[in-house]
Amino acid sequence: MLDEAVPASTVGVPRPAPPPSPWRTRLYRWDVKASPYAYIAPFFLCFAAFGLFPLLYTAWVSLHSVDLQTSDQLQWRGLDNYTRLLHDDLFWNALRNTFTIGVMSTVPQLLMALGLAHLLNYRLRGRGFLRVAMLAPYATSIAAATLVFSLLFGRDYGMINWLLGQVGLGHVDWEAGTWSSQIAVSTIVTWRWTGYNALIYLAAMQAVPHDLYEAAAIDGASRWQQFRHVTVPAIRPTVLFTVLVSTIGATQLFGEPLLFGGSNGHSGGSAHQYQTLGLYLYDQGWYAFHLGRAAAVAWTMLLLLLAIGALNLAFARYRRAKEGR
Repeated sequence: MLDEAVPASTVGVPRPAPPPSPWRTRLYRWDVKASPYAYIAPFFLCFAAFGLFPLLYTAWVSLHSVDLQTSDQLQWRGLDNYTRLLHDDLFWNALRNTFTIGVMSTVPQLLMALGLAHLLNYRLRGRGFLRVAMLAPYATSIAAATLVFSLLFGRDYGMINWLLGQVGLGHVDWEAGTWSSQIAVSTIVTWRWTGYNALIYLAAMQAVPHDLYEAAAIDGASRWQQFRHVTVPAIRPTVLFTVLVSTIGATQLFGEPLLFGGSNGHSGGSAHQYQTLGLYLYDQGWYAFHLGRAAAVAWTMLLLLLAIGALNLAFARYRRAKEGR
């Protein structure tokens, strides 16, 4: 028997694939929905273990009286550790020192970083070398930098006092005085972070359209006027970012004053003249053995940082609303 004739319209047309089985369809749907969560799960697990849990446990400890030598014995105190801070002169002294050192280190640091970035934004010889050189202080360890500056600010044989003697000024006991010790610590912080912030500003400046500078030059604006009226307004969000980050870093300042003071570093000098909030926390927890008070100081610092971040956000929104954006 002859085979039935095949319609010409179906010749060469591939047959449709069979529909997928129901279990494959469900597996595909689960894969599409669950895969993104599986990819980000390691981060959240690490954050929960090493970030969220210590934060919440510190809040719990701050409500108890805990001795470092018997840390497994917690006695409920409620908000006593926080109210005690309000009546502790050392806490207010540390808060005041943190503010003054923060201002003395942040303001010169950001101003010099802005100037250096403006210079490097022009075509100079050896720009690559200068950029690497500015990152060298940031890459240097805190211990090494503080050791060098401790020798520079030495009372008897320090280079700073030697230079002061060359111009007819007397020697300064940099560690003993309140303002002198804070200036010394601020100098270390400024030296370490100026180059880092300068590179951040430089990256922001290079993103400014050159048409703005050309238009300003045609209008007869000098380089200083271009810097004031073109560069600074264009990188204002970056400036606000560096101000916020530098303020947070100043609030958490710990390593520089600790190493600068040597044996008295944990107390911020013999008279607590440069004791910051970080040093006060360390002194309460690991020298006075009051872990509950140290935890209260840690949470107080966190609340201060949240307040600073809220102020920065409010200021940024005010600027955007004022500029009509």
